[in-house]
Amino acid sequence: MGGWDRFNSIVFVMLKLAYMNILWIFFTILGLVGFGFFPATVSLFTVARKWLMGEEPLPIFHTFWHTYKKEFLKSNGFAIIFTVIGYVLYYDFTFVGMNSGKLTFLVPVLVLILIAYVITLLFFFPVYVHFDLSFWKTLKQTLLIALTSPLEAVQIALAGVLIYGAVNLLPGILPFFTGSVLSMIVMWISLKAFGKIEKKKGSESFPEQHEKSL
Repeated sequence: MGGWDRFNSIVFVMLKLAYMNILWIFFTILGLVGFGFFPATVSLFTVARKWLMGEEPLPIFHTFWHTYKKEFLKSNGFAIIFTVIGYVLYYDFTFVGMNSGKLTFLVPVLVLILIAYVITLLFFFPVYVHFDLSFWKTLKQTLLIALTSPLEAVQIALAGVLIYGAVNLLPGILPFFTGSVLSMIVMWISLKAFGKIEKKKGSESFPEQHEKSL
């Protein structure tokens, strides 16, 4: 019976992950992809955070829908900022590449900016759903946490690489276990990073946790 219970538990977890992933894809498409990706991903990370923090029962669809509606405009504001910065970086690297003989000295600076951009993006969704911060403070806190958590940033990047490799080996898992599994791993790693920073700084100087009313 113990083995059967464990099997049922594993199957139940897999079904929840598949359901989360399908909802993530559905809500991304609902926002015409471009306007749906950030709010759908925020919703996905909200569910992942609640699950990891032991909030039961967890109404997955209700949490998704409520968060998607509530955070649609604000999260898309961040999407615009990240998109613009990404485009500017792409343009800068292209421009330097076309004038490599004259502007080579700019490459190290651009690489450092790119690294800061990538690790900030890696931690953005966990910070967004975990802390109750204003628009600009969210970006500032995300950057600070990213820069002070290099080990966790590497772990998140490795998780992304492993999932990418798994998708290449088993393309059939793409609509069921990509975003949901990655969100759970990233949120778990990020919660550890938040805990370490909280211990170093003290709870008084650390932002309040973000609690959404359902």
